[in-house]
Amino acid sequence: MLSHERIWAAIDALADQHKLSPSGLAKLAGLDPTSFNKSKRITGQGRARWPSTESIAKALKATDTALSDFMALVEEKPLDASEIGSRFPLGRLRTVPLLGMAQAGTGGFFDDGGFPAGQGWDEVQFPAPEHENIYALEVSGESMMPLYRDGDTIIVAPGENVRKGDRVVVKTTEGEVMAKVLNRQTASIVELASINPEHEGRTLQKKDIEWMARIIWASQ
Repeated sequence: MLSHERIWAAIDALADQHKLSPSGLAKLAGLDPTSFNKSKRITGQGRARWPSTESIAKALKATDTALSDFMALVEEKPLDASEIGSRFPLGRLRTVPLLGMAQAGTGGFFDDGGFPAGQGWDEVQFPAPEHENIYALEVSGESMMPLYRDGDTIIVAPGENVRKGDRVVVKTTEGEVMAKVLNRQTASIVELASINPEHEGRTLQKKDIEWMARIIWASQ
């Protein structure tokens, strides 16, 4: 979500990735050194002050960062390739099932819990312990831009608890498969925010959801 808090958190995270302070990032971008300071984020009247599009663009250019990567920081991406070694032991590659997102909506590929089943799955190598119940989906189309591009692979963990803000893959009882951000859920409904700002969010009745699984990593 493009909130004041998340935009500034993403700038802080971008600075941290490059071992810079917010002031150091501003200097690198050719901006006033105080441009990204915490004192500049709230006006003297207590109103939220947003960074300008120009200042963000200069920071991305100075750090050679793609807009999609910055948006991943805004959306609090679960894991990226640089973090994977902290969660999964590198060097212990395992084979995990791989399926195209377009195929996932057709029948016969999943059991009732959203775990891979049946024939037609391909395979991909991924560093994870054998007990991890995970599978991979290959993104097709542009509906998940800017975070996930056509051809990207997302790693999905069915059966894990999902919380507000998690990226999830949802399959409806009608066979529709979508990748969204969990915004809110109650005993009867699930509210999903769209990853692509050009697409609207969805509100689904829980009875209309076959399964929902958390996205834990994406190749980009």
